[in-house]
Amino acid sequence: MSKSSKALNLKDKLSGNEMDLSLCNLSEVPVKELAQLPKATVMDLSCNNIICLSPEFCSLTHLVKLDLSKNQLTCLPDDFGNLVNLQHLDLFNNKLMTLPVSFSQLRSLKWLDLKDNPLEPTLAKAAGDCLDEKQCKLCASKVLQHMREIQEEVDHAREKRLLREKELEKKKEAKQREREAREREARKREKAEEKERRRQEYQAQMAAVAAKEQQKKKNEEKKKRNGQAAADKKASVEPASKPRRSLIGLMFKLLLLLMLGLAGAVAACRLTDLQKEPACVPINVAVDDGLAWAKVQGGVVRQLALNLSSAAKELLESTSKS
Repeated sequence: MSKSSKALNLKDKLSGNEMDLSLCNLSEVPVKELAQLPKATVMDLSCNNIICLSPEFCSLTHLVKLDLSKNQLTCLPDDFGNLVNLQHLDLFNNKLMTLPVSFSQLRSLKWLDLKDNPLEPTLAKAAGDCLDEKQCKLCASKVLQHMREIQEEVDHAREKRLLREKELEKKKEAKQREREAREREARKREKAEEKERRRQEYQAQMAAVAAKEQQKKKNEEKKKRNGQAAADKKASVEPASKPRRSLIGLMFKLLLLLMLGLAGAVAACRLTDLQKEPACVPINVAVDDGLAWAKVQGGVVRQLALNLSSAAKELLESTSKS
């Protein structure tokens, strides 16, 4: 059957604002086609083989009266509460055990029939017998109250779950923050240790440089002191050697003068007319004897010269010491 034929059939079932689809052997509700007929606020779907309603059925918010009695419904859609304009609902003789929590949102509902359904005890108690109009109205009121309580419990449970999830999330975030804080502290400690290590290395380097400079300075001072001591020693030796050389020169000059004087006296007494003078007689005799003796005693003379030289040297040394 095409869409147009379906639409035509639905229009044939429409009378005013009432859509009669009872006894049509339906297993599912033609929601798309019904959505195109918003003026059908009263809908009869009784005496069919409908097992469940699709979620799209909840978009038929224009419905005011709905008859789903004598079907095979085992459940209603979770968003059934979206049918906020619904005032009359017949669910007689189905296989419903529970109602969706959103059922509590049907604030306009004034009439409800839940007879001949395997309802859970608490829901069955709230629904009552629904044997007449008054009981069906009371059923609507009590079931709505019961579903509101369930809604509150569900909301409370959801809030508790959300709160628990939030607390878990907070704990997770706290653990994350603690872990990040520990990691930051560890990185900070590592940086501090690295900085301390570099500082110690720098101090060691500076200490080594300072020690090297100190040693260099000590060596320079020692070298300077050694140079000064050598200069002082040289300065102290030079004045001492100077008088010694001066004294030796003086003695040498005196000896030379003495020898020159003796040689002059001998020459005068030997070669001039003074040789006959009484003063020269002993000199000449001494010279002659000396020459004769020297010829005979050449070795003695040489030894005597050595002795004289040694005596002269000792005399000079004692003189220089004094």
